Amino acid sequence: MFERLVDDFKQLVMLKHEDAPGLAKLTRVREGEKKPGRRRVSILVGNGGLYLPQEMRRGADGAMTGFAWPEMLVQVYELFAAGKAEEAEDLFDIYLPLVRHERAAGDRAGAAQGSAVPPRRHQESAGSARRARR
Repeated sequence: MFERLVDDFKQLVMLKHEDAPGLAKLTRVREGEKKPGRRRVSILVGNGGLYLPQEMRRGADGAMTGFAWPEMLVQVYELFAAGKAEEAEDLFDIYLPLVRHERAAGDRAGAAQGSAVPPRRHQESAGSARRARR
């Protein structure tokens, strides 16, 4: 479906990826761009930056998220762009407890309003991210 939208609407130039973790979708989008006549679109990811290193490895162009320490996201991006993926992951790992805490706090606040993913599901998603890194 996304490929058809890209083909039919030339003004579509960017995908905001918010699936959690959705790593397979990123891979499918990037693989689909290799087909003859297919054009590349930018992919920006969200989810509070929770999966940023894994998403960057799969072809994301950057992040558009509300994470409270954007300077870390910029540094991770710059390290990936410089071909220093391991250093980028090391930096990200320093901040990971804050990323997870901020995400969990948002989930709890939304749950109180009846609009967020329950905390148990969030924990499963975090486990998926750890497995994806292996």
